[in-house]
Amino acid sequence: MSDILSRIEDNVLIITLNRADKLNSFVRPMAFALQEALDEANYNPEIRAVYLTGEGRAFCAGQDLAEAISKEGPELENIVKEHYNPIIEKLRNLKKPVVCGVNGVAAGAGANIALACDVVFALNKASFIQAFSKIGLIPDSGGTFTLPRLIGFQRASALMMLGDKISADEAQQIGMIYKSVEGLDEALNTAKKLAKMPTKGLWLTKKALNESMTNTLTDQLNLEEKLQTEAGKSFDYNEGVNAFLDKRKPIFKGE
Repeated sequence: MSDILSRIEDNVLIITLNRADKLNSFVRPMAFALQEALDEANYNPEIRAVYLTGEGRAFCAGQDLAEAISKEGPELENIVKEHYNPIIEKLRNLKKPVVCGVNGVAAGAGANIALACDVVFALNKASFIQAFSKIGLIPDSGGTFTLPRLIGFQRASALMMLGDKISADEAQQIGMIYKSVEGLDEALNTAKKLAKMPTKGLWLTKKALNESMTNTLTDQLNLEEKLQTEAGKSFDYNEGVNAFLDKRKPIFKGE
C-alpha cells in the first residue's frame, strides 16, 4: 500500500499521509512520493487547490528514526537536503492554495510541514511539538524560519528548546494555526471553496506573502505594484469585475 494516497475531488487534490502504523513518520520513498504529488498539483490544470492530511491518529511524527540511524538508510544530511527541504520549497512555491487538516499529533518535521501550508486547521485533540531538542537536533523543514514569524521570537525559541507540546486550541490562540476545530470537514470544504476562487490571484497573493518575509517596505510596495498589474490582466479579474457590475455570481476559471 502506498505511503501517500492522492485523489482529485471537486478540483482539489486530496493528499493523505498513509503510514498510520508508524504515526505517518517519513521514510525516503514517502518523502519522494509527497514531492511527486505536489509537482502534480502544480502542473495539472484540473487541480486548483490541495488538501493535505494524515491517516489514523497522527498527522505526522516527523522522520522515522529507525531509517535515520540505519546503516543502510540515507545520511542525515541527505534526509534534510533531499527529503524535507524540497517538500517545504514545493509547498511554498505551489501555485495553488494548500489547506492542511491536522488530524492528530504533528511533531518535528511533521509540525513544520503543516505550518508551511497556506491555511492550517487542526482537530482540537491534535497537538504540535518541536521534538528536535529531545534527540539533540535542531528544527528543520523551515521551522526556524516559519515559526518565529508566526508566533514571535521568544515563543518560538522556548518551544524549540523546551520541546513543549502545544494543543490545537493554544496553537490557534497564539497565531500558529488558522483554526482549531471539532471535525475536519470545514478544512476540506475550505479547500473546495478555494478551488472555485481566482487561482492566479491566490498564487500572486501567496507569492507576495512569501517575499514579504525578507523584503523591505519599499521592496514590498514595488512587488505589490508588479503583481497587481499582473493580476489585473487575468481572466478572473475581468470576470470578477463584470460579475460585480452585473450583480451575479462570478464563475472563475483560475486563469
